[in-house]
Amino acid sequence: MTLAIVLAAGAPAAGLPTGAGETLADRLAAQWRRAGADEVRAAADLDELAALVGTATGPVIVSGADLVAHTAVLKHLATSPVGPTVALVLTDPPADGRTAVREERGQVVEAGPELPDATGVFGGALRVGVEDLPALAAAARAAAARPAAGPAVDGLFAALTALGTLTFAHRVRLLVAHRVGDPAGLHAAEAALAGVDEDKAELRLSVKERDDFFTTYFVSTWSPYVTKAAARIGLGPTAVTMLSVLLAVAAAVLFAVGGRPALVSGAVLLYLGFVLDCVDGQLARYTRHFSAWGGWLDTMADRAKEYVVYAGLGYGATHAGFRYGWALAIAAMTLQTVRHMTDTWYGVLHDEAARRPKTSVGGGGGGIGDRLNAASTRVQADTGSVSYWLKRTVVFPIGERWALIALTVALFNPLVSLVAVLIWGTLAFAYTGALRTLRARWMWVPVLDTVDATLHRDDGPLAARLPVVRPMGPLTLAVLAALGPAALLVAALLTDDGGLRWWVPVALLVLLVGGLGAGAAHNGPLDWLVPAALRAGEYLFAIAVGVVGGASPWLIFGYVLVLTLHHYDLTARLEKRQAAPPLHRWTLGWEGRSVLLALAAIAGNVSIGLATLGTYLLVGFVASVVLAWVVLPARAARVTAVPVGGGSPG
Repeated sequence: MTLAIVLAAGAPAAGLPTGAGETLADRLAAQWRRAGADEVRAAADLDELAALVGTATGPVIVSGADLVAHTAVLKHLATSPVGPTVALVLTDPPADGRTAVREERGQVVEAGPELPDATGVFGGALRVGVEDLPALAAAARAAAARPAAGPAVDGLFAALTALGTLTFAHRVRLLVAHRVGDPAGLHAAEAALAGVDEDKAELRLSVKERDDFFTTYFVSTWSPYVTKAAARIGLGPTAVTMLSVLLAVAAAVLFAVGGRPALVSGAVLLYLGFVLDCVDGQLARYTRHFSAWGGWLDTMADRAKEYVVYAGLGYGATHAGFRYGWALAIAAMTLQTVRHMTDTWYGVLHDEAARRPKTSVGGGGGGIGDRLNAASTRVQADTGSVSYWLKRTVVFPIGERWALIALTVALFNPLVSLVAVLIWGTLAFAYTGALRTLRARWMWVPVLDTVDATLHRDDGPLAARLPVVRPMGPLTLAVLAALGPAALLVAALLTDDGGLRWWVPVALLVLLVGGLGAGAAHNGPLDWLVPAALRAGEYLFAIAVGVVGGASPWLIFGYVLVLTLHHYDLTARLEKRQAAPPLHRWTLGWEGRSVLLALAAIAGNVSIGLATLGTYLLVGFVASVVLAWVVLPARAARVTAVPVGGGSPG
């Protein structure tokens, strides 16, 4: 249940009559109801607001009574999926008593009446998540004890930010939102509202503000029409996601079949599948139908689709007579997964750096990291320039990957497509890895100190019992751990010596070196790379064991695919700020799974080991998904539906 509170204190415009004859405060209350608030209350002062917050059981929306905005702006704020607590931020010029805002990476990092490096002005409205309600009540009491000039809602927001509450900024694009203080300002704001078609603006807003080159010019130019049609027929984002998956699977089948008509048809289906992949997000933003399940499903479906396409390309290349078609598909999947792991953790690093005081980041500024950071900021701000698009394209985002696959497979064949993906992916990985390493050393943020390192390392019970080697950091140990499997894989690819299986235990021992850093503090400037390094070590070991044991390439691909689903589940939950998978402890950890594969290799039953362990992990993954998204939410709903002490509701 969402409670909206209109705070009139310090806002003389609250009683101004609007064009419809009602007061501005009354119109704002009606707008919050249309925006989705279950209950709307008025608060005369901050003490009354604190009392109302104390009775709330769901999110609370607080707004001043001087806000003139499209209802869509309020709805977007109330339903924003970026975080539990979100504040409206405007580009209006600062006024007396208004709170200026400084934000980084979409997070409000400072708020106050005078900020020399402000990036915006508080818009007089915020949505506060349930977990932050105690902080909101405390901020209201603190602001009430130190009354200042200007609207009370500004003092409240400044106090909330000072308490360290993580607040995300919600910017207004295409629509209109202004804070007014007199009849002339109200008249001008209402004229601006009338000059915008609210529905057309919402449809345009469904498209991401910044996307990659291919998506911007070859998809988003017409996908909003598909979004509008899907909304009209009542199609939901999840249904569109499933249609996108079906098209990608059909494209993969056509790539596997081979022949020019099939390859061209597959390329067209792949493109249409990517269009729908964009539409599902646009539809969610247009209809404001967001859910944790939908966000998780979209992330997982994107990766599953891409890797099924790699499988189709690998089979097609092998079927056409190239011996190592499956090997290229496995390499592309492994490379892309490790890249995604570094992308995720670098994003977490940047978010964490933005939340920390500048005095604790980088040790004083200067140096190449500082210059790279400034250069990147300049390029990102120069939207539409050649340097901007080069920067966004060189990192090989998903739109460019789909485009490259579709073009190369249609014009050439699956082999060329896989080679092209590997070459561009490797260059992009080298480019981003080098620059991010330099920038991360400048930021010097121990990001893994803020999360459950054991969970996101994917350690099992064996790693927890290994001794800790402290002179060497966890990243050094993780990189060293990957060298043994890499050497074994190279030897297996270069020779057909069946005796290599007796080197599997040696490679395993080297791999287990990564477990020696499990209990160490992950507070180095580059320790955000530890999860990706451990993923690389485990994948390389599984591939090497499969090659040494003579397992079918498709079986090796399938096993690594299941591992990637497990690891993407962890990163998706990290990005969505969700708890660990319910059955995570039954996944054995990277070291436990590797030990089992090593035993299968020694016993000469690698294929059986891969198939059995892969099936076990897949069943566990599906069961964990059902528990997390069906069983546990239903159980929680039943518990909250019955008041404490039993009896019927009400």
